[in-house]
Amino acid sequence: MQLSYSMFSLSKSNFSPVRPTLPPVRCGIRELRQRIHTVQTTQKITEAMKLVAAARVRRAQEAVVNGRPFASNLAEMLNDITQRLKSDDVSTPLTDARPVKTVALVVFTGDRGLCGGFNKWVIKKAVTRIEELKKLNLECVVISVGKKGNSYFTHNNERKHPFVKVDSFIEIGGFPTAKEAQVIADDVFSLFVSEEVDRVELVYTRFVSLVRFEPVVQTLLPLGEVYDVKDDVFRLSSKEGKLAVERDVVRLRKEGEVFSPLMEFEQDPVLILDAMLPLYLNSQILRALQESVASELAARMGAMASATDNAVELSKRLSVEYNRERQAKITGELLEIVAGAEALRPIDL
Repeated sequence: MQLSYSMFSLSKSNFSPVRPTLPPVRCGIRELRQRIHTVQTTQKITEAMKLVAAARVRRAQEAVVNGRPFASNLAEMLNDITQRLKSDDVSTPLTDARPVKTVALVVFTGDRGLCGGFNKWVIKKAVTRIEELKKLNLECVVISVGKKGNSYFTHNNERKHPFVKVDSFIEIGGFPTAKEAQVIADDVFSLFVSEEVDRVELVYTRFVSLVRFEPVVQTLLPLGEVYDVKDDVFRLSSKEGKLAVERDVVRLRKEGEVFSPLMEFEQDPVLILDAMLPLYLNSQILRALQESVASELAARMGAMASATDNAVELSKRLSVEYNRERQAKITGELLEIVAGAEALRPIDL
């Protein structure tokens, strides 16, 4: 028995599943009864997985919403400070732009499947970026985060991308924290400062809403501009005993807002940058982890909802076929009884 995930047709406010045409069921009554039991069991499992993902995605979404203002404003402030200090010939290792020969890609994937095309989209985005770097004659180093990405680069790297070097495999279990982000940040810092790589990019899935998430490539090093104006937030709630979605808009900062040009440094600007750049690395990587986890959970919730709907539809269809076969069998037995009774009746001469 196989359940196929339905495709989602997205619009501005809602989405509608497109049901595939199912082939006719051809089997006996006993097989139909077993299949109905199997489908109903699968339906209970997918329903439970959907509820678990819905409960976890709310916590993940809150982490994303709460972490975005800090990460964006910190990156904007560091970029502003760096731009002002260019005229003073002040630089640090993480802000120096040098000729690019090697690019490091930090690829964020999930640890489990059953989440639709989430992992496939991220890996496809990473592979597309790798091919672009190959066309530019640039070397590529991959830092894989997540079991699915680790599995892909372990088994397919030598066959499909032999010119790509995999620096490390990292697994993050559960909700990410600053401790897990620091492990990745230390690896990235070591590669960039030692000039093994000249550019670091993050490949992750940006969480937009419960039904929309976009694989993106973001430059992490050298320090670049990261600026978000607003985010659409879809909050889960309950209405009449069922899950409902409420839409809200969260602005990270006012459009056109900039830091005051009269800002002065009480300490040496180099010391300020050296103290804040590690925090910048950690915050940007932690944000990418949080966005990836929230997108994975939202994708799993949608996939399990689709699988549950398919199981309900298949169960109804199998029940109809079962009742038809049972009715046909009973009708056949009645006809045999009537035919036997007619055969035993004496013939009137």
